Amino acid sequence: MQYQVQCIAITNQINVTMKTINQKIILFFFSLCCLFLTAQPSNEAIVGTLKGKIIDKNLQQPIPYATVVVHDSANKIISGGISNDDGDFIISDIPNGSYTLKVQFIGYKTYSQPIEITKQNKDVNAGIIALEEEAEALDDVTVVAERTTIEQKIDRKVINIGKDLTTTGGTASEIMNNIPSVNVDQDGNIALRGNQNVRILIDGKPTNIDTAQLLKQIPSTSIKKIELITNPSAKYNPEGMSGIINIILHKNSNIGFNGNINLGLNFDKNARFNSSVDLNYRTGKINFYGNYGNNITKQLNGGFVFREDENYRTNFSFLDNNKSHLFKIGLDYFINDNNTISVYTNQNLFDGLTSGNTNILFMNPTQNDISQSLISDSDNLGSTYNFDYKHNFKKEGHNIELEVDYNNFNSDNDDRFNFSGGDGSLVDYKDIIDNERNNTTINLDYINPLTEKTKLELGYETRLRRTNNKYQSTLFPNSKYTYDRNIHSFYATYSQNFEKWSYQLGARVENYEVEAIFNSEKVFEDDIFTVYPSGYLNYTPGEKNSYQLSYSRRIDRPGLNQVNPIREWSTPRIVSIGNPSLDPQFTNSIEANYTRKLKKGSITSGVFYRIINDEISQTLIENPDVEEGQILTFGNFDNNSAYGIEISGNYNLTNWWGFNASFDLYGQTQKGIIDNVSKEVDAVIYNFRINNSLKATKNLTFQVFGFYRGEQEGVQFKTKPFYFVNTGARYSFMGGKGTASVNFNDIFNTMRFRFSGDNPYPQNGKFKGETQTVFLGLSYRFGSGKNRKADRKRRDNNEKSGGGIL
Repeated sequence: MQYQVQCIAITNQINVTMKTINQKIILFFFSLCCLFLTAQPSNEAIVGTLKGKIIDKNLQQPIPYATVVVHDSANKIISGGISNDDGDFIISDIPNGSYTLKVQFIGYKTYSQPIEITKQNKDVNAGIIALEEEAEALDDVTVVAERTTIEQKIDRKVINIGKDLTTTGGTASEIMNNIPSVNVDQDGNIALRGNQNVRILIDGKPTNIDTAQLLKQIPSTSIKKIELITNPSAKYNPEGMSGIINIILHKNSNIGFNGNINLGLNFDKNARFNSSVDLNYRTGKINFYGNYGNNITKQLNGGFVFREDENYRTNFSFLDNNKSHLFKIGLDYFINDNNTISVYTNQNLFDGLTSGNTNILFMNPTQNDISQSLISDSDNLGSTYNFDYKHNFKKEGHNIELEVDYNNFNSDNDDRFNFSGGDGSLVDYKDIIDNERNNTTINLDYINPLTEKTKLELGYETRLRRTNNKYQSTLFPNSKYTYDRNIHSFYATYSQNFEKWSYQLGARVENYEVEAIFNSEKVFEDDIFTVYPSGYLNYTPGEKNSYQLSYSRRIDRPGLNQVNPIREWSTPRIVSIGNPSLDPQFTNSIEANYTRKLKKGSITSGVFYRIINDEISQTLIENPDVEEGQILTFGNFDNNSAYGIEISGNYNLTNWWGFNASFDLYGQTQKGIIDNVSKEVDAVIYNFRINNSLKATKNLTFQVFGFYRGEQEGVQFKTKPFYFVNTGARYSFMGGKGTASVNFNDIFNTMRFRFSGDNPYPQNGKFKGETQTVFLGLSYRFGSGKNRKADRKRRDNNEKSGGGIL
C-alpha cells in the first residue's frame, strides 16, 4: 500500500510539471487516471455509497459547500465531503456498518441521521436534507474570508478574494496583478494568459466603459471573487481569444436594513482617493438596494524613448486628474416562490483632465528641439437599464429566464496641441471628438434537469450595437464614422454526471452582420454564419483529486479602436489609426487541469494549446507624410499557435502563517510587419507570484506580496524583467464590523517598464508611474445581519448581474 501511495504522489507531480500538450501526453494523462483507479486497496470491505441533497428549509433553495461527515459509534470520522452548487453530495467507499450522518453549514443547525451500510443495502439515499436557520447565532455576524483560495471547477477557475488581497490595493486594477494568469501593464490594459484579447464582465455582464478606466473605479473591498473562464461554454458569448474574466462583486440579501462603507487613500507624489457605500433593505417580498462609489485620482506617468541611429531622445510626461462616480439602484420583487422580477439601473459619470508634454531632444547641436504640449479635457456618461423575469417550474432547477439590457455611452474629448521649436512647420491645433455607443442585449435562457444526473440548457441571444464617432479639427479634415453590428445566436448544452465522471457538450450558432461607413462611404461590410462547439470532461476519483479536459472555439472581432480610421492619438513622429478592413480571428483551444486537495491547502495545475486563424496584430509602418514618421495600426496575419502551463496553490504552514503562490509560462509565435518587412518571433512570457499572510493576533494580520516577470521578446521590442514587493497590515475592531488597513506598495521602487528594439529603428526606453505608494483603508459594516439567502434571479450563480457597484 505504501508503494502505491508513493506511485500516486509521483504521478501527481508529473501531472503538475507537464509542459506541452500533444497526443502522447494526453494518453499519459488518462493512463494516470486508470492507475489511480487501480491503486485502491483490495483487502478492505468497501461496499457502500451515500448520497443526498441539502436545501434551506425556509427558502427551499440548494445550499452549496455544506460539510457532510460520516461518524462511527465511537464518533470517529469515517468519511466525508461537501455539497456541490446544486446542493447534491455523494460519498463513496464506505465500509459495512452502522453510522451517523452529520451535516453542518455556518448559520444553520447541525443535522444528524443514522445510516446503515450492508451488502443488501449498499447504496443509501439520505434524500432531501432541509437545514434550519440558527437565527440567534446570525445576528450581527459578517463572515469575510481570511485568505484567498482557488477553486478549479469544470469550466472555470474561481479565486475567492480574502482579506489578504483586499489589503494590497485600493482598486480592482491594483490587485489584478496578484491574480494567477492575469497581468496588467503600465497603461492599465489587462491580459489573460499573456494575451489582451480577453472579455471583461462585471457580475456576468459586459460594459461599455473602457476596461482600464473601469478597473480603476472599483474599490478592491467590493470584490467577492474573480472567475477566470479560459474555455467558456456555448452558453457564453464566444468573443475573447484568451477567455473571460468575470469580476463578482459583494451582494447583500440580509433581512432588514444593512450596509457597508469603505474609504481608501493611496498616495505617492499625488493622492488617489476612493470610497463606496452599499445599502440594502429587504422586507417581505421586496429587496431594495443602492450603491455609490467614487474615485478621485491625480497621478503622474512618464518615460523616454531614445533613437540610437538619429541620436535624439523623446521625453514623455503626463499628469492625469480624473474624477468618477458610480451609482446603482435596484429592486427585486419576489412575486411568489416561482416568479421573480428584478430591475436596476447604473450610472457612471467620468470627468478627466490630462496635461502632458512630449519633448524631442536632439544631441546634435545643429538641430532644434521640438516640444509638444497637450491639454485633454474629457467627460463621459455610461448608463445601463436592466429588466429580468425568472419563472421556476415545479421541478427543482427547472426554470426559464428573460433578460433585457440596454446601455448607452456618450463621451466628449477636447484636445489642444501646442508646439514650439523645430523648423517652425508645426502648427498648433485643436481636436473635438464625440463618441456615442448603444448596446441592446436580449437573453432568453431555459434550464431543464431531465433527470437527477442530466441537464439540458437552451437559449437565444440578440445583440444590437450602434456606434457613431464625430471628429472635428482646426488642422485636419473633419470626419464621421459609424460602425453598426447585429448578432443573433442560439445555444444548447447537455451535461451528465456519474459517480466519478461528468461531462458537458454544447454548441452555439451565430449570425454576425457588420457595416462601417466613413464620411458617407461604405468602407466595410460583412455577413458571417459560424458554429462554436465546446466540450468538458471531468474525472474525480476521490475527494482529493480532480481532472478536467476541455475544448472550445472562440472568436475575436476587431474592437472599435482597431477599425476606426479616425486618428486615435499622435505625437510629432507617430500617429495611431485603425484599419476598417480587419477580419475577425478564430481560436481553437484545448486545455487540461489537475487539482489536488491537501490537508492544509490545495494545488492546481494546467496546460493549454491554442490554434489561431487570421491573427490580428499591431503593426508599425513608415509614414510617408512625416519625416522619420511612423503609423501605428492593425492587420491580419497568417495562422498562429500558443501554449502555456500554469501552477497555483495555497497552503497553511501553521495556524498563523499561510500563503498562496502561482507560476505561469506562455509561449506564442508573434508576427508583424515592421517597416514593410514581415517579422516573426517566438515569444515566451513567465510570471511568479507569492502572497504571505501572517496572523499576529486574532485581529491583526500582516501580508507580504512578491511578483516577478521575466524578459519577453516581441515583434518590435524586447522588454526587460522586473519585480516588485508589497507589504501591508490589517486590523479588525468592533467585533469584526470595522477594519483598518495600511500597506506600502513597491517598497523597492522597481516596478517599471523597460524595453529595447532594432526595428524599424534601433531604440530603447523606460516608462514608470507612481507605484511606490502608501495605502490607508477603512471599512465598516452595519445592519441587522440576519442572513437569509435570496435567489435574486441568477446572481448567486454568477451568471447575471446583481448588486454591488455596477
